[in-house]
Amino acid sequence: MRILLAGLAGAIAMFIWVSVAHVVTPLGTMGFSQIPNEKPVIDAMKASIGDHAGMYFFPWVEPSDPKMMEKAAALAKTNPSGLLVYQKPGGTVDMTPMLVKEFAKEFIEALIASFLLSLAMPGSYLARAGFVALIGVCTAIATNVSYWIWYAFSPDYTLAQIVIELVGMIVVGLVAAAIVRPRAAQA
Repeated sequence: MRILLAGLAGAIAMFIWVSVAHVVTPLGTMGFSQIPNEKPVIDAMKASIGDHAGMYFFPWVEPSDPKMMEKAAALAKTNPSGLLVYQKPGGTVDMTPMLVKEFAKEFIEALIASFLLSLAMPGSYLARAGFVALIGVCTAIATNVSYWIWYAFSPDYTLAQIVIELVGMIVVGLVAAAIVRPRAAQA
């Protein structure tokens, strides 16, 4: 029961932190910029992609093509490359489902961290909080650094996302360490 409570309390604390990070600090928008001369680009995307929302890698070379690497290298010499996440025109921007999914993700993270903490159970409060913070280091760099390496996500964006995730897990650690304690400390 303490693990579940720690996971829930940690998720609430993390959700608050992530909200503050995105709304109050510049961390949520670091690394983003407007496309120069945006309107013709958007018009071209609407004409080409239309209602086919998805994630697009360009220039495209079929991965099963035995000459894929050679074709990709040739295209890279004369074409821009990138990763495009495309939402179809007319989509709603109802944040409620996104916020619910974000909280669910943070609850799962906090629950896993609380469970692992209960297995490791360092003695002092700071050691327990530090244990969860180390889990945060792993979660913060796992995907973000790979996106920087492979998809050229900007260093600013990558660093901001690492900070948001790491501070979030530090907050989870502070909360979980207060709830998940060694048996002797619970009495």
